[in-house]
Amino acid sequence: MIYFDNNATTPCDPKVVEAMLPYFYEQPGNAASRNHALGWLAEDAVKSARKQVANLISAEAKEVIFTSGATESDNLAILGTLEQYRRKGSHIITLKTEHKAVLDACARAEQLGAEVTYLDVQPDGLVDLSELEAAIRPDTVLVSIMWGNNETGVLQPMEQIGALCDKHGTLLMSDATQVVGKLPCHPREAGVHLMAFSAHKMYGPKGVGGLYVSRRQPKVSVAAQVHGGGHEQGLRSGTLNVPGIVGFGKAAALAKAQMEADAQRLRPLRDQLEQQLLREVPRAFLNGHPEHRLPHVSNIAFPFTESDTVMMRFAQELALSSGSACTSASVEPSHVLRAMGLTAEEAHSSLRFSLGRFTRAEDIERAVDLVRNAVAAVRAGSPVWAAQQP
Repeated sequence: MIYFDNNATTPCDPKVVEAMLPYFYEQPGNAASRNHALGWLAEDAVKSARKQVANLISAEAKEVIFTSGATESDNLAILGTLEQYRRKGSHIITLKTEHKAVLDACARAEQLGAEVTYLDVQPDGLVDLSELEAAIRPDTVLVSIMWGNNETGVLQPMEQIGALCDKHGTLLMSDATQVVGKLPCHPREAGVHLMAFSAHKMYGPKGVGGLYVSRRQPKVSVAAQVHGGGHEQGLRSGTLNVPGIVGFGKAAALAKAQMEADAQRLRPLRDQLEQQLLREVPRAFLNGHPEHRLPHVSNIAFPFTESDTVMMRFAQELALSSGSACTSASVEPSHVLRAMGLTAEEAHSSLRFSLGRFTRAEDIERAVDLVRNAVAAVRAGSPVWAAQQP
């Protein structure tokens, strides 16, 4: 089966699995057990993994907080910042195209009394920097903008956004789940103070993630949202997932060594897939900025189809998605594509292709054939499509 759903989750790299295995049985210690050798080994393994993850994003080891994944990291960053900085204000700014983990955390913040400004994006998915600056107020405590969009791959200009936030003295948080491990991603250089990411988007295990919290220029404080033991510098209590964290560290080290080569290999494959589909499928069009985006992601609309109906025709041969895995149970059109100006029908007709480290060149031709034939078959049964023909 061809797997083009790497934005939902990546397969674990075999080297990651190999690194994790000893910590399930041979070395089962709790990293918080300080009275025996197995606990010390677990603690050392976590320290080593923390350094590997920090090294990937050019951070200090103590700036990396381990969580269960980016969803928890998003919630800790947004709700923890709101609670910690209440005296300054309770205004948050975000984009309508953010991941549901951010949007739902912001909705919870509103329930707690915060005011949230949800900014529109331009048709190419990029934020309008002048609108962002105009939205910042004296009581703005946090701006939360995704680094790379999970549905379209659009990359926001984080350094320019960081400069605006620095100018106005507000904290900047970014969900960088789709960027960390795929492209160079250095929060301090970009002026990002809090950054969420997950292991399973970078060939690591599911169920473990990280939150970068700046410790200098400025030192950021976040109020814990999970209590019970004071783990992770008091920010996230709970027994550490040692095998997962070890796998996260190994995945980070592998990404550091080969993400540039991965990107250089995947970009032309993505372009080939995209160009063939846009050329061979009538009326198809690209969603999102054609250049400012991740090298392995393409989101294409196939008007006069339903994406779910199209995907059912090759579900045993090709794995795709019509948007975020976290909203795949919803019948609503993609909120990301709708915010970019697509009609509900256009959003419902869109497919996301996300290639990965294990994508082969021969997968491209086969995927193009499957999608082209599926779209043609669905359109053949559509009276609306028939009415469009000369």
